[in-house]
Amino acid sequence: MGGRLWAMVVMLIGRALIGPALMGLVLVGCGGGQQTESPAEYDAWLKTYEAAHPDQPKASDEYVIGAGDSLSVFVWKNSELSEGGVGVRPDGKISIPLVDEMVAAGKTPPQLAREIEDRLKKYVQDPLVSVIVRSFVGPANRQIRVIGEATDPEAIPYRDDMTVLDLMIATKGLTKYAAGNRAVIVRHGPDGKEHNIQVHLDDLIKNGDISQNVAMQPGDTLIIPQSWF
Repeated sequence: MGGRLWAMVVMLIGRALIGPALMGLVLVGCGGGQQTESPAEYDAWLKTYEAAHPDQPKASDEYVIGAGDSLSVFVWKNSELSEGGVGVRPDGKISIPLVDEMVAAGKTPPQLAREIEDRLKKYVQDPLVSVIVRSFVGPANRQIRVIGEATDPEAIPYRDDMTVLDLMIATKGLTKYAAGNRAVIVRHGPDGKEHNIQVHLDDLIKNGDISQNVAMQPGDTLIIPQSWF
């Protein structure tokens, strides 16, 4: 099937299944759009960029609460105000005793704990609050999305030292139709621009080429196109 015809098929299927917002990403993975970089080329560019921008702040490694997370909120010496299972709603808010509405998404657990303390001061003298994340999804910009010809495409919460191989394990590998060596990682670099990093998944999974086990970053999207043949 020719590249142009395949792109049209992908567009029609994509509009029905994953929506217009992701179509640009899928077409990039099928060979259109921006020029891809190898992992080594991206790493070399990143080192040069960071050397030229030494004052640019680095992203925090602290966990940031997202919609869908489950929290435990403990108020010291006030068990009636403590909650063992507080869900973060789709709007990013939580409700606990004496605090009906509070935005939790986008904050670290210590930040949220301090804000809860401030809200409780009108009811409790010197409240001491701890917030623990029990199960997590994380905010959208901290997730990694796997789309295309993975057995189980999904959005996965980012964790430290996550690699492409971790994603393949989580999504149960490639389908028999996958063009693994044409997979692309779409990443927003510190310059604010989109970078497309080619990764050879077939070489990694079938041939054990560990050089293709690329480190992932929060917000990455791994696109696995379908083979044209």
